[in-house]
Amino acid sequence: MKPLRIAMIGCGRISQVYKESFKHLGDQVEVVYAVDIKLERAKAFAESFEGCVATDDYRLCFQGHVDIIHLATPHHMHPIIAIEAMKQKIHVLTEKPMAIYLQDANRMIQVAKEEGVQLGVIFQTRYVKGYQTIKEIIREGKLGKIIGARSYLSWDRSDDYYQQSDWKGSWDKEGGGVLIDQAIHSIDRVQDLIGDDVEWIEASMQNRNHHVVDVEDVAEAFIQFKNGCMYQLYACNCYSYDAPIEIEIVGEKGKVGLIQDLAWVRLDDDEYVEIKDERKGVAAGPSYWGYSHIMQIQDFYDAVRENQKVTIDGVEGRKALEIIRGIYHAATLNKRVSFPFEDLKGALIQ
Repeated sequence: MKPLRIAMIGCGRISQVYKESFKHLGDQVEVVYAVDIKLERAKAFAESFEGCVATDDYRLCFQGHVDIIHLATPHHMHPIIAIEAMKQKIHVLTEKPMAIYLQDANRMIQVAKEEGVQLGVIFQTRYVKGYQTIKEIIREGKLGKIIGARSYLSWDRSDDYYQQSDWKGSWDKEGGGVLIDQAIHSIDRVQDLIGDDVEWIEASMQNRNHHVVDVEDVAEAFIQFKNGCMYQLYACNCYSYDAPIEIEIVGEKGKVGLIQDLAWVRLDDDEYVEIKDERKGVAAGPSYWGYSHIMQIQDFYDAVRENQKVTIDGVEGRKALEIIRGIYHAATLNKRVSFPFEDLKGALIQ
């Protein structure tokens, strides 16, 4: 099997997960470029792979043959680099969110279709065994009609966390705060489990405890889905530690949920059951990153090789972003926002 030629664009914190994943994938990949505007970070990443070129110019990747680029840059750069790459017939797997604005996400999806290339968005927490098990329970109808959902995220991000970055905690580069960075995985999983489109959102957000940024550090929302399910969301990043994320889905025949990666099931006629994941993934960095990046990366590579639909493609990746943009609009306008809606912010890509 000919190895896929890979470029890693963005060699900051999260790139450690990719480095370990590439090592585990072995002969499947050849890491040919490491790119970062801070060249020393690109060089440090490249040292792990023989023949890998370190550069601070991502366009250099387009001059040599590259099959796939992995994007782990500041959020606002995702659509800019992805679209340039796809126009060079290069497949793209980008970290979440795929873009800051819906117009840019739409353009990414359009270009991928026009160029006949694969576009994937990292939501690795969907690959955890417990999550996949409770999704199958819902798909098989064992929970009955879904009537309610909630997610609760309470983490810790200090002022120092933001001051160490030149883009975190900014509206123009990160696209927001706790919602678009930390809570996006919870939102993605809940909407995927509910399995329907949003009808409307009411929400509020505040900056309660961070003095060096003006993005939200706490947010709450009521999200009505077209199938009648009401989703209640709470997120903050000014708690004393990174508490386990909690998700619950309520159906007519029982409940299912997640406490971080541990899934639980309580159907009306059955006992309470917990589902742990004994599979081995790749763990690098903070524990809340989990271990399932490599599973999604492998899934994406398989789709590229077999020319099959990507599991979490641009259309799937856009769903959580649309909800987040809806929350921002509802909170900013202080009124209910009905779906579909027109994003108030202009696209970076024209």
